[in-house]
Amino acid sequence: MAYADQEMSGNRIASFVVVALLHVLVGYALVTGLAYEAVQQVVKKVTTVDIKKEEPKKEPPPPPKKAAAPPPIVAPPPKINVNVTPPPVQTVVTPPPAAPVVPIIAPPAPVPAAPRVQPKQPSPKGNPANWATTNDYPTRALREEREGTTGFRVTVGPDGRVTGCSVTSSSGSPDLDDATCANVTRRARFNPATDGEGQPTSGSYSNRVRWVIPKD
Repeated sequence: MAYADQEMSGNRIASFVVVALLHVLVGYALVTGLAYEAVQQVVKKVTTVDIKKEEPKKEPPPPPKKAAAPPPIVAPPPKINVNVTPPPVQTVVTPPPAAPVVPIIAPPAPVPAAPRVQPKQPSPKGNPANWATTNDYPTRALREEREGTTGFRVTVGPDGRVTGCSVTSSSGSPDLDDATCANVTRRARFNPATDGEGQPTSGSYSNRVRWVIPKD
């Protein structure tokens, strides 16, 4: 019995081993088959997906570009002569300051000696009214009935004669003024002027002639 039991137990073990192997094979087959079907399903789904190609959106054509205005005509700039001759350099020499002027004080002039004789101016000889009379009246002035008074000054030489005559105040008529100097120079005589020594010298004399038309 012991032997039989041992034999029976060995058979059982072998059967268990066989069964286990069968289960393993069956499980492997099942797992492998299921996995294959699952893979086939996934591949089918992946291959049957309809991928729509996205069409590019058509953009509207750009508006036509406006023609650019032609650039304005610009005259070329004038030529500039770069080689400009520099202005001449003038050297200004500043003169040294002038030396201060020391005023020279002149000695006082000597006081002239008192004259021995009192100097005198010329004095007329005779009546001055006779130097120019109505007979000397200019014809045109007489005809136009012009009257007036002429003032005069004469220069008298050491000999008592008139050497020059000038009108100091006009009568308003040139011909009356000219007649005054002409008649006084020709007719007047003087006592000459004298200096401090009593010697004759030049002098001057002034007076007036009144021209009046004579009444008949």
